[in-house]
Amino acid sequence: MAYVITQNCCKDASCIPVCPVDCIRPANADSATTADEFANATMLYIDPDTCIDCGACFDECPVDAIYYDEDLPAHLEPFKQINADYFERNPLQREYAAEPGPRSAVQRGELRVAIVGAGPAACYAAAELIEIDGVEVELFERLPTPFGLIRAGVAPDHQRTKSVIGLFDSAFANERFGCHLNIEVGKHISHDELIAAHHAVIYAVGASDNRKLGITGEDLPGSHPAGDFVGWYNGHPDHAGHEFDLTGHRAVIVGNGNVALDVARVLLMGPDAAEKTDIATHALDALADSTIDEVTILGRRGLADAAFSVGEFMALGHLPGVDVLIEGDDPSGIDIDGLDVETAHKVDIARQYTIRPQTPGHKRIVFRFRATPAEIVGDDRVTSIRLTGGAELKTSLVLRSIGYRGTPIDGVPFDEHAGVVPNDSGRVLDGAQVVPGVYVAGWIKRGPRGVIGSNRVCAAQTVEALWRDFADGKLSSEVMQRDSLHQLLAQRADVVDWNGWRAIDAAERSRGSDTGRPRVKLVAREELTATALRRS
Repeated sequence: MAYVITQNCCKDASCIPVCPVDCIRPANADSATTADEFANATMLYIDPDTCIDCGACFDECPVDAIYYDEDLPAHLEPFKQINADYFERNPLQREYAAEPGPRSAVQRGELRVAIVGAGPAACYAAAELIEIDGVEVELFERLPTPFGLIRAGVAPDHQRTKSVIGLFDSAFANERFGCHLNIEVGKHISHDELIAAHHAVIYAVGASDNRKLGITGEDLPGSHPAGDFVGWYNGHPDHAGHEFDLTGHRAVIVGNGNVALDVARVLLMGPDAAEKTDIATHALDALADSTIDEVTILGRRGLADAAFSVGEFMALGHLPGVDVLIEGDDPSGIDIDGLDVETAHKVDIARQYTIRPQTPGHKRIVFRFRATPAEIVGDDRVTSIRLTGGAELKTSLVLRSIGYRGTPIDGVPFDEHAGVVPNDSGRVLDGAQVVPGVYVAGWIKRGPRGVIGSNRVCAAQTVEALWRDFADGKLSSEVMQRDSLHQLLAQRADVVDWNGWRAIDAAERSRGSDTGRPRVKLVAREELTATALRRS
């Protein structure tokens, strides 16, 4: 008997160090090959032949993605074979590099770290730093709410994935943790002022800029970045006011990563399913009137190169009232023997979709591979999208899901080509020189790849670099008093602290309980801030 990791895996690797027989892979070893494998994997796997059925990983998993193999729900049963297949192709080798041991305590005020951003990478970095007795952490976030893409990026029907925020409760309740939401670095406080008030600064600001297709018609009304749509249905204050044309028959999504699959699922979800989630109320109302019954997902390359994960692809087959079709690539003609285990399972799932009978009246998700957009067509708004080769798809809604890139930070070096801050293991570089006391974590450090839990390992690497620099005496020893910093911020903006966020959280959950939903989100910045300040 063994435990099995399933679709909801967030890959934060908290299960790895608690396993007494080291049977969870891929691990975060120090070698470049294994580190790259960890960053690019979409989930973790348990070796069924080595697992001793102790349940340590089950207890540790923050998103309830681990099941005893005999307790797997029917729709998750394939993950038993997926876990086994991974180790058949990748025989278990004990290469796991243990996490750093306990770090010695410091005197209060001896190491104070600013973290800019409040998404997964920022939260993991803050939690790890707070574990060091005496270290002070100040978190800065421009929105009145924390958690970044956990709150505003994860699809509303993935509530288990969002539960990862429970990992941070104890750290953020610590008296050495300071929370400054509704504070924008570059507007309310400068980079130089952050440096003057802290011994080190970690920028964990993500990658918020949407990549462009670079084709004619891309800026027509009806053509949007998928990130805007995701922010809209998740109630992000910057996107809550957007409008999307949902009156047509077909929506087209360019790109086939997990974001594209999330968007397709939300577009076809139906009001009964949506009402059980924390989707923003304005999106719930708009989607209830939607006439879209087909979502076509375009992939420039073939099925074997698709960017979506096995779990998300397989889950589409369990959507009620939705058929999944595969076009442009024949999965039966793909030789899976030379493929990695995740890709081989994607091909196998696609084969199953191709032999399923279509049901009259069902909505459809159509994967169209080897399809490259050439032009988005329309006079004053989108009417179709033309592909290379001449094929044309009628649509009034095109969503571009081709990735993100970081944006420059005032006062910090930036690589325009890569869209990241140049760094060495999190230490910011200006050319070949390390910028003392300035670090990065998350997507602004490594680019937009990996899942939520990937940021745990990324943040740990950055914190370790910072700690070594502190231990080696490389960080400034003289900084502004903490109280002076707090007074400065209070003079410049309405600061939302951690108690203010708890007030927002409580208000949203209360509104949700009245309607049987997890929460009903507040989406206007003014309402969020007022709720926080009124009850903080």
